[in-house]
Amino acid sequence: MEYTQLLLTAQQVVVNFGLKVLGALLMFWVGRQLIAVALKVADKALEARDFDPTLQRYLGSTLNVVLNILLVIGILGFVGLETTSFAALLAAAGVAIGAAWSGLLSNFAAGAFLMVLRPFKVGDYIEGGGVQGSVREIGLFSTTILNDDNVPTFVNNSKLMSDTLRNFSDAPYRRVSRTAQVGPSVDPADVIARLKKRLSEIPHVRTEPPPQVDILEVNDSGYQLAVRPFCETRHYSSVFFATNRIILEECPASDPDTEATADV
Repeated sequence: MEYTQLLLTAQQVVVNFGLKVLGALLMFWVGRQLIAVALKVADKALEARDFDPTLQRYLGSTLNVVLNILLVIGILGFVGLETTSFAALLAAAGVAIGAAWSGLLSNFAAGAFLMVLRPFKVGDYIEGGGVQGSVREIGLFSTTILNDDNVPTFVNNSKLMSDTLRNFSDAPYRRVSRTAQVGPSVDPADVIARLKKRLSEIPHVRTEPPPQVDILEVNDSGYQLAVRPFCETRHYSSVFFATNRIILEECPASDPDTEATADV
């Protein structure tokens, strides 16, 4: 009799536990679907108000993390675990988790500062953390930069905040800086006039400020010219290479420098 009663009790416990597990799985699936819908609604609401894309993606990521944490706590409560005890356990383990995740927490804090200080936004062409390229996404812990090789590069937010940042898209134009070595027998005024004319004919070169061509220094080989057209950041590469071709055509005996400096 006692064995039968024990078997019935065990069966009831297993059935109840199985139902709770099935219910928890169902809650998780439904919760995930609801979170996806909530995120879409939030995105559409922010887009309707012409919200900044950078801040929109950051808020979306934060909302996704918060809703998933609430879903897990709700499922634990449904299964029978005391959520207050769970919260106390998290608080007690906070020091250990903070030490283990110090890097992640610093990246999260740096990401928040990036959103507040706004040194750059999605779509800007920047240089920071040893990477140069267009910002594709500012995440909770890292920023995705699409470099000139079209390779997505993930840079920790804390590294961006601790490094020197250069935002080439913040100003309306950039300067392409090149040099040309000219022999002493060549009339500098004639070369300067021809270079200025050719530079002004390059597509996307700005007329204001106009291209700058002048004597940079005098040396044993003659004199060196500074060749500096201005353009928007998105046209920098095309203007850079076109300037090199013009220098070779107008100054056949000169070699353009192999390094370019980009000053805003």
